[in-house]
Amino acid sequence: MKKIMLRACAASVIASLGFAAQAQNYPTRPITLVVPFAAGGSSDILARAFGASLAARVGQPVVVENKPGAAGIIASDYVARAQPDGYTLLFGTIGTHAINPVLKKTLPFDVSKSFTAIGPLADGPLVLVVNPRLPANNLQGLMDYARAHPDKLSYASAGIGAISHLAGELFKSEAQAEITHVPYKGGGAAMPDLMSGQVQLMLETIPNTLSALRAGKLRALAISSDTRSASLPDVPTFKEAGLSKLNVTTWTGLFGPAGMSADVSTRLNAELVKILADADYVKRIEQTGSVVPKPMTGEQFSAFVSSEVTRWRAVAQAAGVQPE
Repeated sequence: MKKIMLRACAASVIASLGFAAQAQNYPTRPITLVVPFAAGGSSDILARAFGASLAARVGQPVVVENKPGAAGIIASDYVARAQPDGYTLLFGTIGTHAINPVLKKTLPFDVSKSFTAIGPLADGPLVLVVNPRLPANNLQGLMDYARAHPDKLSYASAGIGAISHLAGELFKSEAQAEITHVPYKGGGAAMPDLMSGQVQLMLETIPNTLSALRAGKLRALAISSDTRSASLPDVPTFKEAGLSKLNVTTWTGLFGPAGMSADVSTRLNAELVKILADADYVKRIEQTGSVVPKPMTGEQFSAFVSSEVTRWRAVAQAAGVQPE
């Protein structure tokens, strides 16, 4: 019995030493970056920009694999079930890791336990846009008008539970105004009604609004990030206008399966921090209307994700949004 135990201990030590050596040499083969959306969209563009930068830094190809469907659950589940060796990573989002846990009664994984949080990749601020015929040239003017005309205004969203819906509810709460929610099947579907004036305002991503803003068909009043956007430098932030709780971004981040070696996750985080400081990466991210986030350790990013789940659950409950 004693010999068997010694052999088992020896085997365990050898295995751990082998894994440590593997982690030290990581990566030795291509890395797969799983994206929960179809190719060609803004998230796919962001993921490919990061993948190219990571490949250049680690000396191995980064293969982007698109697995769209089920609000990102298919891609997330695929990575959650992968070997935790650092060769299968997830381009996670506020939707996959903060909204889905709030809106879905059951998931095939636990976002707090099934993933290794590595770090943030990009922040996509929302812009508050209004129909130009609305008599409000700035955020304060909009809030004053909404309070003076309760239930006369309506705001569009990409659907019940979408970030544009929850951010709209947060804005109503902060502005202390009654504004009717009108859900659409996607942000693009809402644009014609917003430009025609059938709905008057919307909190939407910058890329989805830029062409209408440049054509004068919409007016931008505020940006939901901490700093102004390079795409809309003349538009103030909500914080500048006094609404500090409207710090809302459609953030993205890098995740791996739970159980990853600390050496591997720390290496990936270190490379990610360097990429966030790279001028070429910053330029490519800003061209999409997004901004480069402040670097975080894996532990800090994990805590941030947990706080986002708590935050949006409270907003959803206040808005009466029930999990499906």
